[in-house]
Amino acid sequence: MKNVVFVVAEREFRDEEYREPKDILTEAGFNVITASTVTNEIEGKLGLKITPDINVKDINVDEIDALIFIGGGGSAQYFEDPLAHDLANQIAKQNKVVGAICIAPVILANAGLLKGKKATVFPDGIEVLDKNGATYTGNAVEIDDNIITGNGPTAATEFGNALVKLLSQ
Repeated sequence: MKNVVFVVAEREFRDEEYREPKDILTEAGFNVITASTVTNEIEGKLGLKITPDINVKDINVDEIDALIFIGGGGSAQYFEDPLAHDLANQIAKQNKVVGAICIAPVILANAGLLKGKKATVFPDGIEVLDKNGATYTGNAVEIDDNIITGNGPTAATEFGNALVKLLSQ
């Protein structure tokens, strides 16, 4: 069974960007592990309450197959986070799947992972992607090699389905 880690913000993560891909992956037989900077109950922007399984600092990249950053305004806590950038880069170096949805692709751009890659993001993040050398496509979901990006809550289901496809290759 493949392990997929969803990194969520302590607050203001987007409920549907977490729940829909998680349900799709779980139904397809993947183990979804939720990580945050706290392990007590947290609440999404729309009221979804979840309890992260592990702290972000305890993620072992050798034991996971994908690292996905969930969007929402709270994900800004990871925009300049050296640990988040390091984890994303370690996963990418191992040719494993790294991804982000909504505004969270800014994390990947700031980590240097989107340089020369096709990517999408919530409109607020286009400038950061451009500045960091990404090719913004405006698509709902974009896959370039092992990097997957989604542009927001309306893309959550498509993002989840694309993750299953990418992880099943």
